[in-house]
Amino acid sequence: MENLADLLAILKLEKTSETGFRGQNYITPWRIVFGGQVLGQSLHAAYETVPSGRFVHSLHGYFILPGNVDTPIDYEVDITRDGGSFNTRRVVAKQDGKTIFVAAFSFQLEQEGLDHQIYMPNVVSPEILMTDLEQLEDIKESHPMLYLRLSRLHPNPIEFRPVEQIFSKEMKKLAPFRHVWIRSREKLEQNIRLHHQVLAFASDYNLLGTALLPHRETLINQNYFIASLDHAMWFHRSYDLNNWILIAMDSPSACNSRALTRANIFSKDGKLVVSLAQEGLIRVMR
Repeated sequence: MENLADLLAILKLEKTSETGFRGQNYITPWRIVFGGQVLGQSLHAAYETVPSGRFVHSLHGYFILPGNVDTPIDYEVDITRDGGSFNTRRVVAKQDGKTIFVAAFSFQLEQEGLDHQIYMPNVVSPEILMTDLEQLEDIKESHPMLYLRLSRLHPNPIEFRPVEQIFSKEMKKLAPFRHVWIRSREKLEQNIRLHHQVLAFASDYNLLGTALLPHRETLINQNYFIASLDHAMWFHRSYDLNNWILIAMDSPSACNSRALTRANIFSKDGKLVVSLAQEGLIRVMR
């Protein structure tokens, strides 16, 4: 995926029936469908069935089976409820008749109400930080396989600037906290539905990596498998991905081959715009 046009082409689905859609795949180096792609496409499908003026406020998805990048994905939307203020949708994603992902979405009219939020962390401004790819140069020679794996994961349409330099020759264990600034590399049109879909795509990066930080000394010389199990997002306020937003991540727990990660996302002026959580599978290969 080289540019924003490639990403938007992936997110846009072909309509196959009143509530049916088909999506093509981002061809990942690891040959399994990227979870963020399914999140973004499912949200696109759900949005196609709700009236204008309704905007997603929450989504909850479960990854059932790994998807095959060589096979298109069929999405079926269940119109669960259309109310005076809220619309509820359920989306099932299938390949070859097998369900690989299910999600529930809730949409709402914009309405006045109580307003409060937590404060944004006081971190370094993105303008003076290196990109994630520039940071990886520190391990290019000392950990070539890890460098190759991480650099191949990088989505070119999205720019990432991590606050913490977590990659080094020593690769010591770190506390499970991380902050990353992100934005679109190219101009994204002012359509909040589209910004929701692009952020859903991008939100699957870095989360499980945060859960690995306390275990790097153990994992650095071992093969391990990681995969997203579920994903939840709450959209609080509008935002603009043409400008920097900060993803503040933490991982409160890892046990029983699973790790929980959370994030609060802030606009550059300090507004809390999105919260998210993800549980993932992490298995060390014996």
